[in-house]
Amino acid sequence: MDGRTRNRRGTRHERPMLVEALDRGSARQGCEPGMRSAVDAARGAFAVRAWREACHALSAAAEGGPLPAEDFERLAVAAYLVGEDDVCTHAWECAHRTALEASDGATAARCAVLLSLCLFLKGQMATAGGWLARAERVLADVGLDCAASGYVLILRLLGALGTEPSLAADLAVRAAEAGMRSGDTDLRALGILGHGQALIAMGEVAEGVGRLDEVMVSVASGEVGPVATGIVYCAVISECLRLHDIGRASEWTAALGDWCDAQPDLVPYRGQCLVHRSQLQQVVGRWSEAIATARAACRYLADPPHPAIGLAHYQEGELHRLRGDLDHAEADYRKANRYGHDPVPGIALLELARGEAPAAVVTIGRALQEYHQPLERPALLAAAVEIRRAAGDLGGARAAADELAAVAAGGSSAVLRAMAADALGTVLAGEGHMVAALVELRTAAAAWRSLGMPYETARTAVAVGLACAAMGDGVAAAMELGNARNAFVELGARPDVEHLDGLMSSGAPADRGASLSAREREVLAELAAGKTNREIAKTLVISQHTAGRHVESIFAKLGVTSRAAATAYAYEHDLLSAR
Repeated sequence: MDGRTRNRRGTRHERPMLVEALDRGSARQGCEPGMRSAVDAARGAFAVRAWREACHALSAAAEGGPLPAEDFERLAVAAYLVGEDDVCTHAWECAHRTALEASDGATAARCAVLLSLCLFLKGQMATAGGWLARAERVLADVGLDCAASGYVLILRLLGALGTEPSLAADLAVRAAEAGMRSGDTDLRALGILGHGQALIAMGEVAEGVGRLDEVMVSVASGEVGPVATGIVYCAVISECLRLHDIGRASEWTAALGDWCDAQPDLVPYRGQCLVHRSQLQQVVGRWSEAIATARAACRYLADPPHPAIGLAHYQEGELHRLRGDLDHAEADYRKANRYGHDPVPGIALLELARGEAPAAVVTIGRALQEYHQPLERPALLAAAVEIRRAAGDLGGARAAADELAAVAAGGSSAVLRAMAADALGTVLAGEGHMVAALVELRTAAAAWRSLGMPYETARTAVAVGLACAAMGDGVAAAMELGNARNAFVELGARPDVEHLDGLMSSGAPADRGASLSAREREVLAELAAGKTNREIAKTLVISQHTAGRHVESIFAKLGVTSRAAATAYAYEHDLLSAR
């Protein structure tokens, strides 16, 4: 549950928290005569969801004299929605104090607990805890069982979600029931949301996703108020990304966009929600936008440091690595680590990109030993396949691919199935089983295209092209590699472009011995002498990763699938005579 997104929908809510409830209270609230027209105008702006106008007008009115608690509540909501966090905090405090002075314990408790929720979602845990304790004390003093009691349960479940999901699930159910009893649709929605998150954390993914879909139906139908709508949207999208459910995440993101477009004053993406937005922009190939969004997330989460700031720096690092800015990527990974986010698998893939295959093997191996939660494994396993195969450890790559296939088979994610097919296909190609490899790789390619993921589509096209080249089909290989290169250029994936240019610089991959570069001929000679990639690297004073890349290129250009076949071809066609 992460409320750092603001939400949109121009429909009328049935009973949203503080919106219609506050509108109904307008007739009961009095102000000084000179203020009444200004306050009435501010209330009118709030009623039609002109949030910025309402925020400014109510702020001005508050400076001119005391306001009723409900107007401070309006100010808090409007300020929250337009990103004026300090104004929001102060308004909740004023609403709480004013309600206490009026002996309205229910309102005072509600304002205290909602302020606690806002502070919690900003990462200000200590202050949030203080306001939660105050809300509980007020409730105990007045002996009330009201909506505020349910919001206390929401705060308690947020604290338990990461460590005691079964407790969080119980608290969520009780909160949703409190929302039903009190007629507070926001509270009920947050309870259902928390229940879904807790079920997913307990491994009951299908049931948990069902609860998320249920709460999204209530949000999409306009039953939930704007603050709760933002919290729900961001949390659901976050869970979808963790589950590799890109289709669902994209669908709800589009719905969020429509909702926001109906309320142009909103600040829809802030904090952790910005990180998720960057991740989705990366997925669909909008890398420049994704970097800008990740940078904005880093700025917003920095002061005070939010628990998600490490993830924000990691996301920026990933984008820089993919674009070839390795030094910048390393700096971002270090920042991520400084804020408590282990930068794997990105840092291991960075080591591989720098030709430090042994270090990459160690890093990814450590991560696989350390992280055992099902949702943590897929990205690590996919990276392990790439790293171990590049290091010449086909057995290790096969083990990682098999585990990834098992994870994918146990769920319903199309992304995980594509990852598994791609991993298995690359391993099969490395083992020399080109026909079987092409079956898996083409399955993965079709899935990536269906999901609208251009980078993954291009990466798999490279593997398909190399497999076709190894089978002697130079025409198919050239088409696949050419399409992949065009996609990489469009994305700005410089390392992938350079790798492909190296493969294609001497002509089509199936041009056989004539297409080998001078360095590849040197590598072929060492290979023909029976040396491993590690031994070749040492002899030629290059990295083991580079040696592996050359061997892979040699296989593709000669149309062979094994070291023995490459050696035989070299002797048969007198490719070693110059040596």
